[in-house]
Amino acid sequence: MLIENLLLLFLIVCAILVSITKRLLRAVILFTAYSVVLSIIWIFLQAPDLAITEAAVGTGVTTILFFLTLKKVNEIKGTDDK
Repeated sequence: MLIENLLLLFLIVCAILVSITKRLLRAVILFTAYSVVLSIIWIFLQAPDLAITEAAVGTGVTTILFFLTLKKVNEIKGTDDK
């Protein structure tokens, strides 16, 4: 019960911080943390199918797409920048 409440509090804090942060990279990292914690909450709620989907899509695919987008808009400096 205590762990679930702490995870829910962390979700609320992450959601607020993602909304108010000005740095895109920080927002993507916070969104990834949000998705990981949400996956854990789905496990506590005995919904493993939703937990696996959130982990795969929310944490995996979406994060990769966000990082690729940040690289394209030069938010993340790569080694091949000229």
